[in-house]
Amino acid sequence: MPSLTPLHETYCKWDRTPPSQADVLEGLAQLVSSNFRGMDELLPTLHHDLLQSVLGLSEQLSLHLQQTPHFEKLYQLSYNIVQKSGHAFVAPGLRRVVEKFPKLHQKTLTPGLHFLVGVLNGILGDYLIEQHNPLALPMVLYDHYGSLQRGELAGRIVIFVHGLGMNHLNWSDRKYGGIGERLLAQRDHNIMLYLNYNSGRRISANGRSLANLLQELVQRNPKIVSIDLIGHSMGGLVARGALFYGKQNLHDWMHRVNNLVCIGSPHHGAALERFSHTLQEKLRHLPVVKILSYAFNIRSNGILDLRHGSVRDDDWEHLQARIGLLDDKRKPAPLPSYINTFLIAGTVESQNIQNKALNILGDYLVSVKSALGVHPNPRFQLKVPESHKAIFYGLNHFEIQYHSVVAEQITRWFYPENEEVDEQPMHEYLVQLEQRNRENLRGIVET
Repeated sequence: MPSLTPLHETYCKWDRTPPSQADVLEGLAQLVSSNFRGMDELLPTLHHDLLQSVLGLSEQLSLHLQQTPHFEKLYQLSYNIVQKSGHAFVAPGLRRVVEKFPKLHQKTLTPGLHFLVGVLNGILGDYLIEQHNPLALPMVLYDHYGSLQRGELAGRIVIFVHGLGMNHLNWSDRKYGGIGERLLAQRDHNIMLYLNYNSGRRISANGRSLANLLQELVQRNPKIVSIDLIGHSMGGLVARGALFYGKQNLHDWMHRVNNLVCIGSPHHGAALERFSHTLQEKLRHLPVVKILSYAFNIRSNGILDLRHGSVRDDDWEHLQARIGLLDDKRKPAPLPSYINTFLIAGTVESQNIQNKALNILGDYLVSVKSALGVHPNPRFQLKVPESHKAIFYGLNHFEIQYHSVVAEQITRWFYPENEEVDEQPMHEYLVQLEQRNRENLRGIVET
């Protein structure tokens, strides 16, 4: 049996298998013919701002005109054009394809479709669940060869958790075999498993789901000896959420976890999300920005959680507005002390040239400090030894997910006793990197 999202969770679909190609077409048909979050607010706002900015009417007169029968008809006409274009043309065309090719119901997704569905889930994942859209991804595990995990598991397993808008196939590329390939070369016959999930949901909700999935996994496979978790970007926060709720619920799988690796994870938030929120707040009174802000608010709850790196339900469940606040109101989520935690940061700056601006920018999406868990408030500091941290220079947010030097570093951490890992010239590079990391980590902590 494939590993599925637990039944008792209320957000589950009845059919918890991954979408087929037919499901994707049906999901797109529903998407283009549905009312997006905020669409009923966007069109009146557009009309109102056009009256003020283009025609120069006052606030009072603009509101008065919008309440007249003729203007209400104009609004209804605009709304119908937006809605009916999807209903009348796009959706029927997509459904006719499914009717003509019924075998699409049995066809699994191609890499290109996995990419499309992963991106849509990252942007609109919570909306897809709310609308019961078949594009909404369940949480499932795949094996190293891209098939759903089936059969019994035993020994040491490694679980990879992807980031926002990504999927289980993103852990390697044409040039690099990836971390999984490097770990498979070790002697203790690791089993590589790759999580795929809806990254548009709350990070804490996905953390709970992963905790429950792992509990079911070890109950079905009692011969699992140990579990290593490797998360990229949001995936590292989801893994931390799973550990937080696994500990709260006294799950058995927690006793099997040896290592946690977070690669480019925004433990204290992603600057891009905070900048977007700040800009939206500062400029929201400008007509065009106000219109764009409504469209921008479509972004998923998962993206909103990246503002401060929230991994707990009580970070967001009491907020008055879905969009949240700029101030950091989250609660600490300490790491279990008995688990070896390793933190990896990427930076686009060169190894030989220090640049404070690039250091803050980090890997384009996550700063070095955030990826390494550095925070001025001791309550939020991730207590990880300096020897368990690494900065990789000249690598952006997506390259560090599968680059050979990152794979080599993780292998050295997991298997320090293996001499074969210390191969030239990789060994020389990593020795130099460790020396540079020690110097930079000391500077980061001091600032």
